Amino acid sequence: MLSKRFGRMAVGAFAGAMLMAAAACGGSGGGGTTSSAQPSGAASSEAPKSGALKVGLAFDVGGRGDKSFNDSAYAGLEKAQKDLGAEVKDLSPKADGSDRGALLQQLADAGYNPIVAVGFAYGDDVKKVAAEYPEVQFAIVDSASNAPNVTGLQFAEEQGSYLAGVVAALKTKTNHVGFVGGVETDLIKKFEAGFLAGVKATNPKVKIDTKYLTPDGDFSGFKAPDKGKVAADKMYQDGADIVYHAAGDSGQGVFQAAAAAKKKAIGVDSDQRQTVDAALQPVIMTSMLKRVDVGVFEYIKAFQGGAKGGSNTIYDLKVDGVGLATTGGEIDDIKDKIDAAKQKIISGEIQVPTKP
Repeated sequence: MLSKRFGRMAVGAFAGAMLMAAAACGGSGGGGTTSSAQPSGAASSEAPKSGALKVGLAFDVGGRGDKSFNDSAYAGLEKAQKDLGAEVKDLSPKADGSDRGALLQQLADAGYNPIVAVGFAYGDDVKKVAAEYPEVQFAIVDSASNAPNVTGLQFAEEQGSYLAGVVAALKTKTNHVGFVGGVETDLIKKFEAGFLAGVKATNPKVKIDTKYLTPDGDFSGFKAPDKGKVAADKMYQDGADIVYHAAGDSGQGVFQAAAAAKKKAIGVDSDQRQTVDAALQPVIMTSMLKRVDVGVFEYIKAFQGGAKGGSNTIYDLKVDGVGLATTGGEIDDIKDKIDAAKQKIISGEIQVPTKP
């Protein structure tokens, strides 16, 4: 069976090496480690105590409870609270994300250090606020470092999505699958590119439908389950029997459409078969895991050890920063083919594209 926790020993060794290098060179922290991808409790939002490790986290649009990207980041924050004794606070932006910068300033003014910004849309705000608070360390998920006190936490989404494409191509009975993206950004196009490449390399005869819910700049596509449902409904009606989404909270609509059509779906970021309502769990054959929880926790751990920003950490298949969930056992029978594709990506034999 594929491991749900993704090679704990190998990832932990990588994390230790990265942390030692960061402490010695003043570089960014990070690296893989063992960490649960599922929230296990509620993080405290009380004001930090003097002298404590005080960690602030600003969610992307959708906030805590999206059962996907943001919740994965929150799991890393919770682990820091539990394992490192951190005092933590999390904040969610307005629906349009217009107050992202204000959230970062609020956390910095309240004495939180380090501060984690969840999502590439924080790029400009992190750069601005980091310059205003040079004594505070920041991390940004899905974007590169843009200041000496900023660490970039990046992921090889295209590699994990390639494996999702392998699954879809091997499991489809209609030779027709689909991809639903939340917002048409370069980041989400990495998911699409990997998925398309995995499908086509495995079975060139498979037809692939693609739909983005909103254009670049309109981040409501990550929090529009109704739009996700409409998009997936159309794909299932047209003959697709598996739809992969990279759409945040909008993926709940994709799962609803799959349930109504008695078809299958592939989740994203978290092991969504473990996070969605029980009625929707059977439609999720696997999820492309993007270990944001690992990135957030390891960054905080590295900060506690003295690491500084100014560089990036990339989580790829080599360190099990991305991969596939196996809850439900629906992909156990194709484990050998998935493992073979994974090893070819790690060795460089397969170069996964980042653009469709």
